[in-house]
Amino acid sequence: MLKIEHLEKRYKNFALNCSLEVKPGCVTGLIGQNGAGKSTAFKAALGLIFPDGGRITILGKDAGELTSADRERLGVVLSDSGFSGYLTVRGLIPVLKNLYRAFDEPFFREQAGKLGLPMDKKIKEFSTGMKAKLKVLAAISHDAKLLILDEPTAGLDVIARDGILDMLRDFMERDEERAILISSHISGDLESLCDDIYMIREGSILLHEDTDVLLGEYAVLKADEEQYEKLDKQFLLRVKKEPYGYCCLTNQRQYYMENYPQIAAEKGTIDEVMTMMIRGCER
Repeated sequence: MLKIEHLEKRYKNFALNCSLEVKPGCVTGLIGQNGAGKSTAFKAALGLIFPDGGRITILGKDAGELTSADRERLGVVLSDSGFSGYLTVRGLIPVLKNLYRAFDEPFFREQAGKLGLPMDKKIKEFSTGMKAKLKVLAAISHDAKLLILDEPTAGLDVIARDGILDMLRDFMERDEERAILISSHISGDLESLCDDIYMIREGSILLHEDTDVLLGEYAVLKADEEQYEKLDKQFLLRVKKEPYGYCCLTNQRQYYMENYPQIAAEKGTIDEVMTMMIRGCER
C-alpha cells in the first residue's frame, strides 16, 4: 500500500533518512518524539514537500504518477491542517461530495450524529476533540484504501482518543484490504491498534517490530552492580546507568527470566522501549 525507500529530506538543522512499509490489511504506527521527523515523512509521501532522495510507492504506483482518481483512494489527516472554521458540518458535505466521487453522505451523516457533531455549528466553535473527530470522519467517508494520519489524537483527552481509535478499528474491519499509517507521540494509544511499529529518532528509523513481539518479548531488566557484571550481555539492546545499578533493554525476555530469575524483568511497554532506545547506550 505504501513503501518508502531511503527517503531523504535535508533542512538546515534536520535531516530525514528513513524507510518504512505499510502492507494491505495492516495498521502501521510511526512513533517518536516531537520533531523526530514523523510529519516530514508524511508530507514527503503525500507530495506536499519535495524529497532530496529516495523512492515512494503508493497504491502500487510511484508517488509522482498518482492521478486524481488515485488520490481519492487516500484518506489524510495532518496535525497542522483542518477545515475552514467558518464552515458548518452541513456546509462541509457538498465540499466533500465534490472532492470525492465515492463520498458516502448517509454514512457521514450517521457517524456525525453518533459522534455528537452538530450539523449547523461553525467548526471554529468546536472543541479540539470535535475537530479531531471531524477530520478523521471525513478521511474514512469516501471508501479510502489507505489512511495516512499524522498525530490524529494529539491534545485529546482519553475519551476522545478512544472514540477516534474505535472509528479506525471499524474502518479496518469493513475491508480487509485497507491499511493505515498513523503517527503519534502518545505511543500507548497504538498498542491495541497497530500490527507493527516503527520508531523514529532525529530523522532515522531506530527500531521496527511487530507490536505483539514488542509487547511480549521485550523487557526492561533492573540489575544492581554485581548482577550486571555477571549478566550475559549478548541480548541487551540498550543499557542505562541508574543510581541503583543498571537498566537494560532486551528483546529476549524469556531467556533472562529463565537464566537470571533473581533479576527483575519487567514487561516492556512501547513507552518504556522508546525511552530506553533513545536514552540508553548501545551494547
